[in-house]
Amino acid sequence: MGTTAGAGALRLPGLHGYAAEFSPYCPGRVACAAAQYYGMAGCGTLAVLEQNEAGIVLLRSFDWNDGLFDVTWSENNEHVLITSSGDGSLQIWDMTKTKGPLQVYKEHTLEAYSVDWSQTRGEQLVVSGSWDQTAKLWDPAVGKSLCTFKGHEGVIYSTIWSPHIPGCFASASGDQTLRIWDVKTPGVKLVIPAHQAEILSCDWCKYDENLLVTGAVDCSLKGWDLRNVRQPVFVLLGHTYAIRRVKFSPFHATLLASCSYDFTVRFWDFSKPNPLLETVEHHTEFTCGLDLSLHNRGQV
Repeated sequence: MGTTAGAGALRLPGLHGYAAEFSPYCPGRVACAAAQYYGMAGCGTLAVLEQNEAGIVLLRSFDWNDGLFDVTWSENNEHVLITSSGDGSLQIWDMTKTKGPLQVYKEHTLEAYSVDWSQTRGEQLVVSGSWDQTAKLWDPAVGKSLCTFKGHEGVIYSTIWSPHIPGCFASASGDQTLRIWDVKTPGVKLVIPAHQAEILSCDWCKYDENLLVTGAVDCSLKGWDLRNVRQPVFVLLGHTYAIRRVKFSPFHATLLASCSYDFTVRFWDFSKPNPLLETVEHHTEFTCGLDLSLHNRGQV
């Protein structure tokens, strides 16, 4: 991976990072959703960072009156981002504006913990997941949600669009299930009892529309083939505390990265007999956010 060689650092005093997302447009540009006091109290900040010859610099920052837990870039405007907040709201930000947000959507009744912009080119939709046990579908051009998805019996920690199938997203929950939804039908499409623990993260393989990975409080990562969910297709063990975020590589079909409350980032290749490729121990606190660059093969 070459991860440890070119590591850069930028400290944001008083803020704890919850999510990091590379810009799909600008190589080396990253949005970070952050909160004060570990998200339990205080305010939040959206920080847009950029890597250049000098290192990592703070390009823009926007403050919100509650912790920010997730962020997603617009897929149709390189300057627009959406964050999700502890007050249950979503915020739309424009980097070209000095103040913000442009709009606030307040429908979730508890923490909005997850937000994602659709990856397929057929639509411009946003999905959010909340501690109120619902996921909501949004068109950013419309001021209210288009649909609410109910079924989870616990907190929703993660909602991720399929990069392959239009209108399809996955959700991971404290109810120990991974669920697959289709925006064209109100009910859940598939319920996978993936772990015997809270599931904090999930992601879709970029090369196989039937393959997802889950990361859970039981310290394990599991791969799931939607055509046969009786058994996981792989189980990856090595983390010593809950797995907070997992992402498949945009360049390799069998490569993925995970980060954890054990302070580490780990890289895996589930096709190998010894799947753990590397453990990176740069952080000195909970590692909550993680992303792999679409532009630079080795950049995380």
